[in-house]
Amino acid sequence: MRGNVAADPGVRAGAARIVLWLVVAVLAVRQMAVVLREQPGERLADLAAWTGGDGVLRAVGSLYDPGRFTGTPFAGLVLKPLTTSAEQALGVAWTFGTLLLVVALGLVAARALPGPVGRRTAFLAAPVAITLLMVSLPVRNTLYLGQTSILPVLLVVLACFVARGERLPGVLTGIAAALQPTVLLFAVLFWLTGRRRAAAAGGTAFAVCTALAWAAMPHDSWTYWVGHLAGAGLGDSPAGLANQSLHGALLRLGFEGPLEIALFLALAAAVTFVGLRRAARYAQDGQLLLAVAVTGCVAAAVSPTAWQHQLLWVLLAVVGRVGTRASDRLVYPAVVVLVVTLPGKMLFPNVGVLLPVRDNVLLVAALGAACVAPFLSRTSPYWQRPVPTDHARPVASRFARVPLMPFWRRVLGRPNLLLELLLIRVVYSAYAQVRLAATAGRATAEEHGRQIHSIEQWLHIDIEHRINHAVVDITWLRDFFDYYYSTFHFIVPLAILGVLYVRRPPDYRWARSSIGFATVLALAGFWLYPLAPPRLMPGLGFIDTVHGVQDLSSPDFGALTAMTNQYAAMPSLHFGWSLWCGVVIVLLAPKTWMKALGLLHPLFTVSAIVATGNHWVLDAVGGALVVALGFGLTHVLSGPRKLLPRTDDVTRRASGRTADEGDGVLVAGTTAGKR
Repeated sequence: MRGNVAADPGVRAGAARIVLWLVVAVLAVRQMAVVLREQPGERLADLAAWTGGDGVLRAVGSLYDPGRFTGTPFAGLVLKPLTTSAEQALGVAWTFGTLLLVVALGLVAARALPGPVGRRTAFLAAPVAITLLMVSLPVRNTLYLGQTSILPVLLVVLACFVARGERLPGVLTGIAAALQPTVLLFAVLFWLTGRRRAAAAGGTAFAVCTALAWAAMPHDSWTYWVGHLAGAGLGDSPAGLANQSLHGALLRLGFEGPLEIALFLALAAAVTFVGLRRAARYAQDGQLLLAVAVTGCVAAAVSPTAWQHQLLWVLLAVVGRVGTRASDRLVYPAVVVLVVTLPGKMLFPNVGVLLPVRDNVLLVAALGAACVAPFLSRTSPYWQRPVPTDHARPVASRFARVPLMPFWRRVLGRPNLLLELLLIRVVYSAYAQVRLAATAGRATAEEHGRQIHSIEQWLHIDIEHRINHAVVDITWLRDFFDYYYSTFHFIVPLAILGVLYVRRPPDYRWARSSIGFATVLALAGFWLYPLAPPRLMPGLGFIDTVHGVQDLSSPDFGALTAMTNQYAAMPSLHFGWSLWCGVVIVLLAPKTWMKALGLLHPLFTVSAIVATGNHWVLDAVGGALVVALGFGLTHVLSGPRKLLPRTDDVTRRASGRTADEGDGVLVAGTTAGKR
């Protein structure tokens, strides 16, 4: 069923595989460098707290008295011999060993993909899997802390896909459960799928390892299993954001005491029942890797404490197939990858109603995989052949020599709203971070400001000072421009994108791509040419009407600098985005008065940015340039907005029928809504 990997998959697939393995190597080196270049007191914090000179594993008393050890007694028993190693050698060996475990996990997971698997997929699966593991939050967190959470996942995966017979898989699972107790749920999965001997061996191995630790460290075992109820409450506060379990979420939502315990037990029982039934069904359907991922998500959700580094199971759930249409098939994997690789604050804005989701995003993903996601069965007719995506015909104006051209096809359908919102939020978060970091200092920015001012004087377009002081003297006009500058910058572009998403999906994709390219190009401008706006130029006499009087003797200019880069002025995205709005409205608005109204927005915006002292005139020119380049790149990659008629459309038109009466496509924004 699995494609013949040994066969030649083609030159392009081979090149892609080489590139991906290079990415894996670079990520591995980078992860080791990031960890090892930290100061000895800062890197591998948990490992140092366990095995260092004052580590809890060296202490004569209980492991749990200082409150720094959160593992099981069996984990302490396994780690104790490491206390004799030198710290530096142990740190290097531990980091390198953890990376090897990640590579092994990726290799096994890639071989465990449910069949049939295409030749190219099988050829590229291993480097892709290892890359995703390397960049995931659980692995990065594990490497930073020096934790052991990769090992239980690898032991379970080896038990399910590598170990032969019934006894060895059970033993490996039992050892994994001795390190993370809720992993014992995999013994239940064995039982539900008819592997009774493996289930019994898993329970026995868990009992033996736990008893061994109890015999060696009875006081610590009593503290862990009885005093703290399987480790609950050890380490950081269970109500902290790091605890992505149902117990932690309920505590963060304000529940406490007997009520919280009752709710947790009831929810844990429901999640376990639903999740394990689904996992058993997927295992019997031939999707054992998905069954493992679902069971792992259940184990993490119902654990009293599921730290971020213990939630690698969520990433394994990416193998599930969701959606009957080809255009939807990548939505679920993309959402999972975003959730597992990016912090919640990048995925969701700081809005009160979204905070419960943002603070528990990994738990939400685990619960979704365990209980909600409608994974397809391998017997479904859509498993191998989803409903094809409706693409526009290629257009003659594309440049065939551009390498990206064959891969960028115009989709006529509406993109998935959840994924679209997440991507917009992620791109904006990255934009904000890069914009904030792109500064070369006040002296450089002011020097660039003097350069721009000199060029404008030479061109006789240095009108900013006159306009700024004229507007200040007219109260109502100053207030209008202040409000316009502060308010419409985001509202109008988002409103246009929202209308296009609902009414004209193909034009939405085209417009969204153009403003995205323009924004990326603007970031390059912020980074390469930091520029002080007129209001922050000493000695020129500009008045900051929006932010108030700035103390130019202060290098930080108050708290505003902490929120945004004061020197990200060239190009002006205020004007660039408003110009984009005007162009899109002129192109797509059905009425002449709408087009005229759309042109007022860039006119008012350029007046506002100059009148308030926030931009130079040449900043607006830079904004217009990046928008023009954004539209140009979109045109190069996807062709013009208007699509060429299909051959059958021309034939029908010649016979007296219009294209709109048939199934042809003339204009992307016109015909797609009727499909």
